[in-house]
Amino acid sequence: MHHPHIALLCATARGEACLRKIAAMLPNARLTVFSFREEPWEPAFFESIREFSEQAGFAFYEAKSLAVAQGAAAWHTKPPDLLLAVNWRYLVPREIFSLPCRGAFVFHDSLLPAYRGFSPTVWAMINGQSQTGATLLEMADRVDAGGIVDQATVPIGEHDCIGTVVQRVTDSYLELLERNLTGLLVGSVCPKAQDSRLATFCCKRLPEDNRIDWKMPAEQIHNLIRATTRPYPGAFTSLSGRRLKVWSARRVEVVKSYVGAVPGRVVEIIPGEGVLVLTGTGPLMLCEVQLDSESPAPAHTTLNKLAHTLV
Repeated sequence: MHHPHIALLCATARGEACLRKIAAMLPNARLTVFSFREEPWEPAFFESIREFSEQAGFAFYEAKSLAVAQGAAAWHTKPPDLLLAVNWRYLVPREIFSLPCRGAFVFHDSLLPAYRGFSPTVWAMINGQSQTGATLLEMADRVDAGGIVDQATVPIGEHDCIGTVVQRVTDSYLELLERNLTGLLVGSVCPKAQDSRLATFCCKRLPEDNRIDWKMPAEQIHNLIRATTRPYPGAFTSLSGRRLKVWSARRVEVVKSYVGAVPGRVVEIIPGEGVLVLTGTGPLMLCEVQLDSESPAPAHTTLNKLAHTLV
C-alpha cells in the first residue's frame, strides 16, 4: 500500500508521540487527525497536536464524536484504510469503526483484559501494582473488549512516580507501533479474543478523588501521592481551611508506636528532609507541598508547627 490513508484519533502528549511516530514511519501516508481540547486540570495537548498536523499537511479536525464529525462524513463512500485511536476517551460507533478496509484499532495502557476503562496506569499505581502494560487491540462495541493484536509489559517500581511510568507506557506504545503498523496496513495481524471472565474495570477519576484520607494506611497514601503527582494535578489535603497539594512523600521506618494518634497530625519536623504526618498505620514523610496561591516548597517550611493537622 503505497499511499495509505490513516485516520488517527488522538489526545495527550502520548497521542502526539504516536502521531509523530506514524508520520516518521510512513512519510508517504495521508493522515486525517482528530483530537479534542483538554480538561482544565490536564496538561495541554490540543494545540500541539493541531499545529504538528497542520504543519505536516495532514487534515485536522476537532471532534469528540465521529458520528457527526466533519472529516468523517465522506467515509461511507471513501473510508480510510486504517483507523487508530490513542488516548481517545469517547466511544466510536460500529457504523464508523467498521468502515476502514484494514480495520480499526486502539491502544490501551494495561495488560488487558485487566484494568479496562479509565486511567488504568493511575489506578494500577494507587493499587500498589508492580507492573502495568500496553495493549494494541481491535475496536469493539464494548470499551477495551476487542481482540488483542500485541502487548508489552511495563514495570512499576515501588518508588516510581506517575511521570516515569507514563513515559514507559508511551515508549511501549511506540514499540507496538513499530512492530505492528506494517502488519495492520497489509492485514496480516491475527487478533486473539480476550477472556472476558478475567476482565477488571476502572472508573473515571475526578479531581476530588485525589483528596488524601489520613486514616488510610501510609502505603496507600504514598501510592496515591506518587500516582497523581506531576504532570497530573496532585494529591491534596487541607491545612487551616486552605488546600494543600502534596507533590512528593516517602515511606519511613516506624520507630515510635503511637497509642494516642490523630491521623493527619504533624508529629515531627526534620529540616532539610521533610515532615512526619500520622496516617492510619504510622507516619509518612511529606517532602514537597504547595499551598493554594503559593509556589511549591519543602514541606518543613510550610508545615512548620507540630500542632498542624491535615484533613
